[in-house]
Amino acid sequence: MAYEYCTVERDGPILKVTMNRPELYNALHAPAHCELAEVWDDYAKDQDLWCAILTGAGDKAFSAGNDLKYTAQGGKGTPPPSGFAGLSMRYDLEKPIVAAVNGFAMGGGFETALSCDIIIAADTAKFALPEVKVGLFAAAGGVQRLSRQIGRKRAVEMMLTGRSVTAAEGKEFGFVNEVCSPADLMDRAMAKAQELISVSPSSIKATKRVLNAMEDLENLRISLHYSRYVSTELRNTEDFHEGVNAFVEKRKPQWKNR
Repeated sequence: MAYEYCTVERDGPILKVTMNRPELYNALHAPAHCELAEVWDDYAKDQDLWCAILTGAGDKAFSAGNDLKYTAQGGKGTPPPSGFAGLSMRYDLEKPIVAAVNGFAMGGGFETALSCDIIIAADTAKFALPEVKVGLFAAAGGVQRLSRQIGRKRAVEMMLTGRSVTAAEGKEFGFVNEVCSPADLMDRAMAKAQELISVSPSSIKATKRVLNAMEDLENLRISLHYSRYVSTELRNTEDFHEGVNAFVEKRKPQWKNR
């Protein structure tokens, strides 16, 4: 099947998915989220697919996150129930996804990588949750997943300042599994996928089923839905509109705290 905002390739039991909006640093809008949701729905159903790799087109970005220009222009469409990139609110996927982070992963792009099971990053990659700089917050799982994966103190500092961290720092923090050169990235991601398909797919499904249940016990689903509620409230503030407009107009925002 041909897609508009991503490309999909099969290599035996491995599915390679590439977010394909390089002119916008693979920023995603509602139509792209819905398209990717279809990809992951099909991946989940296909018994001949055992592992997936997710990356971004070009050599600059994995994903810049939310397409704020589309948002500022009143872009239409509703994200799918499975959330950002069709992944951030998907609770029942029992197959692994390897994120091959080829450039910067910002905001929703970082949250998408955090929604994957394993992160392999080029040494040029950078990660951030910069939503606070544009009047938003990391509502697509960044608050929950980063704090769970690296501990609250380090996560809070990243979330409240919006600062970027390098791939090496991400590995030190614990959310990056492996760092390699950009030239080796896809080979390393494919090697990891090959490693994953060499073991029992039934055992992987069982392991993921328990991990998914653990997230339910930790109230991840409830917390993510609460993030959507808070995000809706935030979008009605003056600071939200100022932040988005300032980003689009490439100027410093003038915050009002209201």
